[in-house]
Amino acid sequence: MCIDRQRVRAVKVTKQGPQPIREHEGARPRCVDVQAQLLSLAGIRQTPDRVDRSASCCPDGRDCEKRQVSRCPVSEHAGFEASGIELQVAVMRDQAHRVSTQAARMGESTQGGETQRLNGSKRLREQLGDLEFLISPEAFFQTNTEMAEVLYGAAVELSGLRGHERVFDLYCGIGTIGLSLASRAREVIGVEIAEPAVADAIDNARRNEITNASFFAGDIRLAMRELVEQAGKPDVCVIDPPRAGLSQKVVRRIIEAAPKRIVYVSCNPTTLAPNAAQLVEAGFALRRVRPVDMFPQTPHIECVALLERT
Repeated sequence: MCIDRQRVRAVKVTKQGPQPIREHEGARPRCVDVQAQLLSLAGIRQTPDRVDRSASCCPDGRDCEKRQVSRCPVSEHAGFEASGIELQVAVMRDQAHRVSTQAARMGESTQGGETQRLNGSKRLREQLGDLEFLISPEAFFQTNTEMAEVLYGAAVELSGLRGHERVFDLYCGIGTIGLSLASRAREVIGVEIAEPAVADAIDNARRNEITNASFFAGDIRLAMRELVEQAGKPDVCVIDPPRAGLSQKVVRRIIEAAPKRIVYVSCNPTTLAPNAAQLVEAGFALRRVRPVDMFPQTPHIECVALLERT
């Protein structure tokens, strides 16, 4: 349910007591209807056979099909007068500006900077289900571990492995998805461009005593054909790309590899849409899409999509 309007009243404290400065009517909160978003993926000519309800971690355990996001930061409500004794909220307004500016400058990536260890071990340790992972500072790992287990569990389920499949884990990172699939597959082959993450994946396979998984450093655009020539065609491709999604060239390489099933783990449904459209045009059928509420009370959702070759 969405609140139609919010009113934010700025006040100051004078000798006569609190006095209103002005009244600001906040913008309408943004509501995200998960099913509506998924069913209106731009460019896809085929409706998924099934859209699963969003995995949720609401406090009361209910499935939340809509998310309410209302932003009314104090920094947007300027107009505090200098006279009189002002509320402490003015300080909050200034802090909000500084935080916002810093976030805008850093963007969504921490790559390209230098890492200096101040204390502790060189790598972090994290537990996902029954597996333990070592994580280098340069490697990616989901920040919401509890929901990451739900996300990767969905990938395992939709992959439909029976024990005889060759699985390509593209954009494998430190091996979280690939190693989660290894016990159900004949072999898992992971490819990742970040070399520290590949080193972590190899160590994580050894650490968890998994012997049917191997990992290689390389750019999928250039390495995919050689990988297919040396290892053979995959039965299943698991893809977990960055927010920008797959380039058209990578999509073509995946189509050339001709997997029977593709499990696409997406952190950005708007880039999943054109990639899925390309795959559908190439002869794949979009069977299921399962949204996962990775960060509750925000508009950010992740999706696990299953495509099958027809």
